[in-house]
Amino acid sequence: MVPAGYRRHLYRDDAVVLRVQKLGESDRIVTLLTRRHGRLRAVARGVRRTTSRFGARLEPFGHIDLQLAGSPEGVGSSLHSVSQVEALSLYGKSFLADYPRYTAASAICETAERLTPVEREPALRLFQLTLGAFKALAAGEHAGSLVLDAYLLRAMTFAGWAPAVTECAVCGEPGRHAAFAIPAGGAVCPDCRPPGAAHPSPATLGLMNALTIGDWTVADATEPSVRRECSGLVAAHLQWHMERSLRSLPLVDRRELKP
Repeated sequence: MVPAGYRRHLYRDDAVVLRVQKLGESDRIVTLLTRRHGRLRAVARGVRRTTSRFGARLEPFGHIDLQLAGSPEGVGSSLHSVSQVEALSLYGKSFLADYPRYTAASAICETAERLTPVEREPALRLFQLTLGAFKALAAGEHAGSLVLDAYLLRAMTFAGWAPAVTECAVCGEPGRHAAFAIPAGGAVCPDCRPPGAAHPSPATLGLMNALTIGDWTVADATEPSVRRECSGLVAAHLQWHMERSLRSLPLVDRRELKP
């Protein structure tokens, strides 16, 4: 029920576009991760018509400035309405024809949406992280799979699920330990190692640490086998804590060797 006397008001924010869905014959529902108001959904009316003034600006992976009609506090309908859109950077144009980077961006969008289960709850760090990942994919300076894994590791830090890499996840003993146990929270020392723990190469744990702290010199120099092993651990760790799989992760093309 909408409270008596409630009127939708206009407000501005900038956002990254995570997802679009068709609504009726000419409208779309756009899922946005905004800078100040967290994740929200908005109806963009008429954007599928060829005469639409801003339909091309409301595509996934774009950074936009927009005016919305609705209540950022959650009064009334959960759906806002888009009244104005200005493109800040439409990053998707840089990699729509590049399948590895496109699938990495799709996985980033799905992760951002899953990590913001409550609409209108501010998530500034995740917004900045997602925007930075799109910028990195558009620049093409690093392999898309590395950008994705760096994003997932840092997003897990935001969520409080970051895997331990430089210390034991159970007892906190510092050092690069040889075993990795996802249920335990990451690398584990010999005393805390549970049955069935994985034994990744030292280079794999080194890559995980480099991606977490942003050491791209180390990350870019890694071998394909190390990247694949790192990606497997990162994906398994993320999906263990989410308690469900990401639909987009199996589609990510990790065959690239160099950006």
